[in-house]
Amino acid sequence: MTKIFAYVRKSFLTLTSYRFAFVLGIANPVFFLFIIFFVDKLFAHQIVPHLVPFGVNYFSYLLVSIMASGFLGGSMSATARQISQDQMMGTLESLLVTPTSIYTIIVAMVAWNLISAIFNILIYTIAGIFIFGANFRNINLLSTTVITILSMISFNALGVLSTSFIIAFKRGDPVSYLMNLGMELLGGVFFPVTLLPNWLQILSYFFPITYAIRALEQAIYQGASLRILWQDVTVLLIISAILIPLAYWSLKTSLNYARKRGTLLQY
Repeated sequence: MTKIFAYVRKSFLTLTSYRFAFVLGIANPVFFLFIIFFVDKLFAHQIVPHLVPFGVNYFSYLLVSIMASGFLGGSMSATARQISQDQMMGTLESLLVTPTSIYTIIVAMVAWNLISAIFNILIYTIAGIFIFGANFRNINLLSTTVITILSMISFNALGVLSTSFIIAFKRGDPVSYLMNLGMELLGGVFFPVTLLPNWLQILSYFFPITYAIRALEQAIYQGASLRILWQDVTVLLIISAILIPLAYWSLKTSLNYARKRGTLLQY
């Protein structure tokens, strides 16, 4: 835990040392919210038929979906991206010459990514409520918490799978590519899945983001209980149960492969 805390502290100090970039990182979500707010205003903030199950207009729907995709997508891709960057800059070698296992380093990266993602969620939430008047009064905290944890577990497992490809092959990560495609087109981030043609809706069922966003939208805006959301919760449980051992196996296999070839520190 001491090493994980040290890595998180190092990452925080590095981030805040670039003050202008840090400020822009806070401002960018607010600018994006202004864009979607005025897009929604163009359509008079109406609740179109595809948004009726959630009971909100497009801005409110997108506010939650963007927060969810940023939190979960960041959890998935940031670790692999950080490993790749550390390999390229040579800092991974500096970490590995210390008495610290690669497993501890990856856990530390995941911890930092989660903290960073939570910070972004706070920015979106504060701006959404105090600038744009978002209404979270109906939120079911238990449902939201359970769904967030299950989604976080599955996406962090996907992140470890993604990291395994980077460790073994350096470039060409199919996990991040497919999951990003799912989030951008099939997962309900920018519009409800029901808007898609039937054959694409079937494809969307293979992406965990679909169940996460749908359940979160209902839990936050409709106060849906776990009993109502049992199908999405069950699917997320099954996905997590499959991905956790698969992620551990893939990481162990990729590390052995890279060590045998002597390419662990190469970019």
